[in-house]
Amino acid sequence: MNFIALRMLMSDRAKYFGLIFAFAFSTFLLQNQVSIFCGIMKRTGSQILDVTDADVWVMDRYTEYFEQTKPLKETDLTRVRSVSGVDYAVRLFKGNPTARTLAGKFASTFTLGVDDSTLVGAPRQMLLGRWESLREANSIIMDRAGYALLFPGEPMELGRVLELNDHKVTLVGISDCSAPFVSFPVIHARYSEAINFQGRERNQLSFVLARARPGMSPEALARQIERETGLKARTTAEFAWDCVVYYMKNTGIPVNFGITIAVALIVGLAVSGQTFYMFTVENLRQFGALKAIGVTNGRLVTMVLLQALVAGAIGYAIGTGMAAAFFEATASNLATRGIVLMWQAVAGVGVLMAVVVAAVSFLSVRKVLVLEPASVFR
Repeated sequence: MNFIALRMLMSDRAKYFGLIFAFAFSTFLLQNQVSIFCGIMKRTGSQILDVTDADVWVMDRYTEYFEQTKPLKETDLTRVRSVSGVDYAVRLFKGNPTARTLAGKFASTFTLGVDDSTLVGAPRQMLLGRWESLREANSIIMDRAGYALLFPGEPMELGRVLELNDHKVTLVGISDCSAPFVSFPVIHARYSEAINFQGRERNQLSFVLARARPGMSPEALARQIERETGLKARTTAEFAWDCVVYYMKNTGIPVNFGITIAVALIVGLAVSGQTFYMFTVENLRQFGALKAIGVTNGRLVTMVLLQALVAGAIGYAIGTGMAAAFFEATASNLATRGIVLMWQAVAGVGVLMAVVVAAVSFLSVRKVLVLEPASVFR
């Protein structure tokens, strides 16, 4: 009977391929959009996650996400260091000065000023040079995407000179840091030099980076810093999630992606459901004949479910392959680096498509169950 069910499914090639296309297109669109959305949201906290030397970020109590900073006082650094459980606490400056090359090309940047003595917060993934070279005077490290933006078409090489706020600096390293939410070059410099790259304010300290002593969890340290200083303290993971939540609540990104995902789901349910239902109606004579020779309703239901499952599985496999090919083709593009096909998206869409297959099968099963053989041949 299973063989007969599959022959019935594949006998009308137009509807068979149309059904598979509907499942494949929905699968591709869902996996593609969900993975891109998650990749973009992860970028909102990429600079936070790249700092592996610190457990806790300390900031003004009203700070909501990474781009929103109110400078702290130098005394706040001392207060954080005095909290029991803090192994060390260092400065971090964040600004957006404009970098200009000697050829005249310029771009706004994400500039991070790391602690002069420890270099906590400096990039650890390097393509050229060493992060320890930041100890040299008037030196910076730039990410590879920023280098390609400011020096388009030129090979990567160290020693290039840039100008930031009338200060000439030398490129001593090219990093492979994560892509930021906005495609600005990411520059790392020492704190004492980075604060001069941008217009001076009375206070320059953007964040305090702290590490918990052995035996104390970052979460416990963050809560203790908040109690003793009145400042806001978040672990690396908490602060990264704060950024995601902020962009989810205050931008139109979730709505735009949500509409696309809803369209994909409607296509998968409506088009595939209608196509499979029409297929079942056109094969009522065959189902009636099988019922007339004694095939039970349970067996007919199994045949319908098998047909829907086979079409759904083939469509899902093709759609997943299309999504994987898309992300593989864009993996080497600097603009889309870090955005990959997530296994959670593949698994979640698989469950969702199983629900769609069940819904599609339900519509057709009802038609088969109420079928009377005599009415088919009347």
